[in-house]
Amino acid sequence: MLSVWRLLLGLDDRVVLEAIELEELYGDGGQVVAHVRPKARSKRRCGRCGRRCPGYDHGEGRRRWRGLDLGTVKVFLEADAPRVACREHGVVVAQVPWARHGARQTRGFEDTAAWLVTHCSKSAVTQLLRIGWRTVGSIVARVVAEIDTQVDRLDGLRRIGIDEISYKKGQKFLTIVVDHDSGRLVWVEPGRDRATLGRFFDALGEARSAQITHISADGAEWIATVAALRAPQAVLCADPFHVVAWASQCLDDVRRQVWNEARRAGGMIAAGSRVGLRYNLSRGDAKRIQRSRWALWKNPEDLTDHQRAKLDWVAKTSPTLHRAYLLKEGLRYVFKVKGEAGKQALDRWLAWAQRCRIDVFVELGRKIKRHLPAIHATLEHDLSNGLIESTNTKIRLLTRIAFGFKNPQALIALAMLSLGGYRPALPGR
Repeated sequence: MLSVWRLLLGLDDRVVLEAIELEELYGDGGQVVAHVRPKARSKRRCGRCGRRCPGYDHGEGRRRWRGLDLGTVKVFLEADAPRVACREHGVVVAQVPWARHGARQTRGFEDTAAWLVTHCSKSAVTQLLRIGWRTVGSIVARVVAEIDTQVDRLDGLRRIGIDEISYKKGQKFLTIVVDHDSGRLVWVEPGRDRATLGRFFDALGEARSAQITHISADGAEWIATVAALRAPQAVLCADPFHVVAWASQCLDDVRRQVWNEARRAGGMIAAGSRVGLRYNLSRGDAKRIQRSRWALWKNPEDLTDHQRAKLDWVAKTSPTLHRAYLLKEGLRYVFKVKGEAGKQALDRWLAWAQRCRIDVFVELGRKIKRHLPAIHATLEHDLSNGLIESTNTKIRLLTRIAFGFKNPQALIALAMLSLGGYRPALPGR
């Protein structure tokens, strides 16, 4: 009979099953309590490093660990929890084969919770396992910490992408690093500044930092400064999406300026106004300009017939706004053709932006000239932050799932568990 219970409880050959007890609880049906102890070869080991150590005392007596439910019945493992004296970690609770150090649940329970949290919603995990959401956060942190002792996430990095993402109101950011070659999230840390990124290169070390060949980023100065200092041999590539987004923002500035002048003047705008309108616009025309935002932002191949008609109307009504639209599309074309053709197209675009007589695009041309080496590297090596933006989107989803965690470390652990490439398997699978 005990061999059947060993199989049901998932105990390995390092554990001795002494007895099974059914406790009846008022109003809750009951629970199974398995009395266990580690075999002699697994006793008196440090709970942190696993090194055999001399005993210290009996600790606080017997302790219980929550196991996976048997149907609708809760299961607990009960055993003594003595303490040992480790040379490195001092006095700690002795290691037990069925649970991680500091856990109140068995390994099977924690691995199941970690697997579920990457596939299910918060409410589904808490209701299925009958535990609190903060308990899930501590479980995930322990599982990820154990994975980090077994694998080196920073080993073999050659091409990386660096970006930041907000995870909470009040300017709360995470800096993330993704491996372009494996697609894995390899490093996350709270903060968005040079010191934060410097801690990544500290963890990487000088030898491995010297092996980095390419770094993609969004053009942020703090990333470029640290990358040039800590990995000067790496080619810094500007993300095409962010560069085109600069042009899209300039286009939207022009659209708002045209709309505001048309709305205020109400058909009395003369040629030679601040934004270069050549035709009088009514208040109804101003409203149409206001509603043309998505037609101006979308890629031409994705436009609907109605949006194409809006663009045709803008071209006839406001040449300045249409010119801004063409400038945005011209910059997008640069990254579409890439290579030497892209560089030549960028040179032509910069000359056009310099004489376009639209202040925001003139300033954008100067900004792009400041980032020209990184943009040329992008055109040569075809490296973007698309993978990093995809990772950011998944982290935003995890942020919504992780609502209720007290600190960002639980969110970081959940992100590393989900996107770090080392998800735990379900017990027995």
